Amino acid sequence: MLYPKKNPVAKWIFRAYVKWLVGKEFHEFIYNNAEVDKNKSVLLIANHFSFWDALLLFCLNEKLFKKNFHVMILQETAKKVSSLRYGGAFSVNKGSRDMLRSLNYASQLLSDPDNLVLMFPQGRLFSNFTSHVTFQKGIMKLIENATDHYQVIFAATFIQYLQHKKPTVTVYLKREDDNFKGKTINDLQSSYQQHYQSSKQQQTEIDIP
Repeated sequence: MLYPKKNPVAKWIFRAYVKWLVGKEFHEFIYNNAEVDKNKSVLLIANHFSFWDALLLFCLNEKLFKKNFHVMILQETAKKVSSLRYGGAFSVNKGSRDMLRSLNYASQLLSDPDNLVLMFPQGRLFSNFTSHVTFQKGIMKLIENATDHYQVIFAATFIQYLQHKKPTVTVYLKREDDNFKGKTINDLQSSYQQHYQSSKQQQTEIDIP
């Protein structure tokens, strides 16, 4: 497992570069407010459809949640783009014993109210407008091992060009009352599916002037 890198200067450079890059490549970044309990960490659960996903939600955290950002990424990605680890990325090697170490590390991060952990439970990329979201079971191990001091936020992200040369990002957020401890992967997946479907419906009904 590869852990986040803690060099403060490199971390500042990474933050500045990502914010510049997202501002350069996208026309607009739209999101709704989701109030969180400052005394609890955030488990941010999101759809996974592009290279941009973690970077966009990194910027969202900078704008809205303002917590210490962490995201689980594949080991091969962490090795190939090592700079992501300055932004809080840590690796997972799926299908190995090391995967449990990564999930336990994520659980430990949630014990600190200053932390945010981003997870993509789909486990791989899917179309931005897929109809059904299917989660892999690993996230439930994370939830089982975490303390109760966290809150779950659902994020459904969509990108469309509309009338502009650059795409617009829209992130639909929902704070869940349930932290899904003692629940099944089907319970978590079903709740996220409802949020995803509602968000997708809103996205397709955007009125273009």
